[in-house]
Amino acid sequence: MSVARSNPVEAEVLAAKSRALAEHLRSLGRVLVAYSGGVDSGFLAWAAHRQLGGDMRAMLADSPSLARSQMRDAVAFAGEHGIPLSVVATQEMERPEYLRNDGSRCYHCKDELFTVMEERRQGLGFDCIAYGANLDDQGDYRPGQQAARQHHVAAPLLAAGLTKADIRQLASQAGLRIWDKPASPCLSSRIEYGRPVTREALSAVEQGEDALHELGFRQVRVRHHGEVARIEIARDELPRAMTMEMAAEFTRIFKALGFTYVTLDLEGFRSGSMNTLLPVGTLLRITGED
Repeated sequence: MSVARSNPVEAEVLAAKSRALAEHLRSLGRVLVAYSGGVDSGFLAWAAHRQLGGDMRAMLADSPSLARSQMRDAVAFAGEHGIPLSVVATQEMERPEYLRNDGSRCYHCKDELFTVMEERRQGLGFDCIAYGANLDDQGDYRPGQQAARQHHVAAPLLAAGLTKADIRQLASQAGLRIWDKPASPCLSSRIEYGRPVTREALSAVEQGEDALHELGFRQVRVRHHGEVARIEIARDELPRAMTMEMAAEFTRIFKALGFTYVTLDLEGFRSGSMNTLLPVGTLLRITGED
């Protein structure tokens, strides 16, 4: 992944957005940042710490839906930059409405997260909670944003008009190693809608993706369809995946994890591919569009 060079006008627009972000963060007072270690929340936590110092704290939610490799990397990044960090346990796996895994799963996950963070906010005397929604998220199916609105969670990156590309460019300019980190939403997002979320399914997905990374693939998803494991790999990496030797390795790995059938998706990796299976009515109902 590379960041395109900006012309002078684009550079000034980006600089203006960066200044707007700094100003907005300073206006929030003492801030708890919902943090996962991805580029959006990582950049937000770094920027908040730069502006607020000890008046901010990142909070990392620990649950079975967070891959251990992602947790280790998130903790490491915070440590590298001296960002105050608390790891808090969330209990979305105790919520039946989350486990049933319909189109509103992400809402219930974020509702749990922000409920826990609100309790911590009050106990620690912070003024508000912030999370890493950006401008591009507004055009995608993100039911978690409804929970954020209900809990009055601030979205500083969105308020500053930052897109995902803007965030990556600013992170690159700041020398943050996560600037080109592939997106990695929670493990539950890999399980097909309507199939209950279980610890066993989450573990199989996590182990499968870890194995693919160990094979040298960078951008991957393991989509859990019951007996079928559907592997998505970035299109520029697909040629290396489409060999008989690699097919045999995929089969060995995923059958050992309990899958009966193993498939390689020829469309390659695409974020949110499970959402294409949702009925339009579900999308409209949960996003609040009529």
